Amino acid sequence: MAKSVSHSNLSDITTTSGNTSNEEYGDDQPISGFRVHSRKSSSPARLSGSSPVNSLGSLPPTRFPAFSLSPDSSTTWFDGFLCGAVIDTKKMNKAKIKVWYRNKMTIGLAVLIGSFFLMNWWMLSRIQEPGRTREEIKVKWLKANSSTVSIREELEKLGRGRKPQKTIFVRLLSKAAHALAENKPEPKDLWVEPYIRASSWTPCSHTRDWKPSEGDNGYIVVTANGGINQQRVAVCNSVAIARLLNATLVLPNFLYSSVWRDSSQFGDIYQEEHFINYLKPDIRIVRKLPKELQSLDLNAIGSLVTDIDVVKEAKPSFYLKYILPILHRNRVVHFVGFGNRLASDPIPRQIQRLRCRCNFYALRFVPKIQEVGALLIQRMRQNDTGLGLLDHYLVGPFSQSKMKGQKVHAAKISRYLALHLRFEIDMVAHSLCEFGGGEEEMQELEAYRDTHFPALAELKKTKKLPSSTDLRSEGLCPLMPEETVLMLAALGFNRRSHIYLAGAHIYGGKSRLAALTTLFPNLVTKENLLSSAEIEPFANFSSQLAALDFIVCTASDVFAMTDSGSQFSSLIAGYRIYYGGGKMPSIRPNKRRLADIFVKNNTIEWKVFETRVRKAVRQNKRVFSRPIGRSVYRYPRCQDCMCYTA
Repeated sequence: MAKSVSHSNLSDITTTSGNTSNEEYGDDQPISGFRVHSRKSSSPARLSGSSPVNSLGSLPPTRFPAFSLSPDSSTTWFDGFLCGAVIDTKKMNKAKIKVWYRNKMTIGLAVLIGSFFLMNWWMLSRIQEPGRTREEIKVKWLKANSSTVSIREELEKLGRGRKPQKTIFVRLLSKAAHALAENKPEPKDLWVEPYIRASSWTPCSHTRDWKPSEGDNGYIVVTANGGINQQRVAVCNSVAIARLLNATLVLPNFLYSSVWRDSSQFGDIYQEEHFINYLKPDIRIVRKLPKELQSLDLNAIGSLVTDIDVVKEAKPSFYLKYILPILHRNRVVHFVGFGNRLASDPIPRQIQRLRCRCNFYALRFVPKIQEVGALLIQRMRQNDTGLGLLDHYLVGPFSQSKMKGQKVHAAKISRYLALHLRFEIDMVAHSLCEFGGGEEEMQELEAYRDTHFPALAELKKTKKLPSSTDLRSEGLCPLMPEETVLMLAALGFNRRSHIYLAGAHIYGGKSRLAALTTLFPNLVTKENLLSSAEIEPFANFSSQLAALDFIVCTASDVFAMTDSGSQFSSLIAGYRIYYGGGKMPSIRPNKRRLADIFVKNNTIEWKVFETRVRKAVRQNKRVFSRPIGRSVYRYPRCQDCMCYTA
């Protein structure tokens, strides 16, 4: 009989894994820039965010101009329209005037309600019956070489695609479309940090109170695996280990991965000179091993240390007991992999501070990445030249080039939301959850697990694992795009909100994003914002593309993640906490609580849904110090990294 595996066991499975638009809305509207059509066209104007109420507001004072009262005549036909008789205006009494206005208001209200439901039906038809959409809608993105994208063609593929998606949220999506069509004002605290205490924490890990390490116990070589996020953590952990062991760190190498398929090395992403010089007061860093050590067979002499040799979250005592003797004996240790191989606690306070110093100060992107990152930020802000809170830390001198003759903070910066939708195939396959794709989806994900996660695939064949329903109820399934759009709508984001979508290839492609792009049409990616010539230098380098996403997401006015366990999202959220001064809110949903809400999708009313989602998200925005054992990269609010001023 197959043995059962608890939910917690799953986390222990290791993986190997040309013109730009600069239009603005009036002062009574939220700032917006990605317009669908000019306001001269009635139907497209609604799509850009105006409700039927706004559309009707542009009509003449009366809906029946043929019967309007002429200032040059003593009689009128309008009362005859209501009563069937021609009446002399001089004899018209007050009672008939009241009757006329009452009927006029009734007709106007009926037309208003009818238009509202017609608008609502039209929005829903674009989600549920994309193949029947007749109108060709062109979305103007803010990009260097202004181009257009046909939403009709994209949505038609939803009905005839290779993997048709069957969403279980049709009812809630209908209510979300209805709510967005009302065009209500956004909640006052939607774009701000709700807790004042967040501003009490200030950066201070740049301070030092020790002498530089001589690094005379030997050399540490690190070849980090994974993507840019795992590599970033590995680099900072290796800096801490070098100081702990009084060793010299060789400039880190990055291991080529069959998953990420990126040959980028440290110097292709980060500034080597800055890294070496900034950390000089802490540790000694060299570019290469001495010649006498380069010819050694490190595996033969026992100096090659892999992730199999080092447990996850190893304590400093492990390195002092097992690694330091190897350094004394062979003068060199080579760590291969080094993913999450240093515990968060217990760590000496100064070593912990060094990890923060490395992450927030020493790792600076190369100018090539900074320049394009600054360009993306500028276009997301509709070419507004104002400087954001984090721009200087992210893009360096390229933030200043846009600030000629301006103050540090512009009076009004066009705001945008950055969204990290963690729904790539590796995440989807590893979760063991189902996402409405039926048998074809199950077979595709199974084949992917066999190739990239063989240990998990074998475990699934030999053990009884939790069902998809159980995993989802525990918050262990990634949020689907449909669930994400419902969350954003419930939180109160306006339909015209600018949204930057980070990530690589969303599982299911454009058809999977249909609900999101339909209800929030001003959603773009770096591929939309950059010309082919601007993005070409990064085309085959996933880590460098991820660095661009890191910059745009970190600089955003609000950052929303769909998986709080994602290292990419965690690093961004931590960076925003460290440098944001309590003014850079992040949305970190509790997937377990959301699952309890989504499961009632067939019965829950929209007002109740809104209230519960907002409460669940707000609770996760509480300000607290770093819990023991949690990452300082994600939770820098601690005395080791930041200073608290009451």
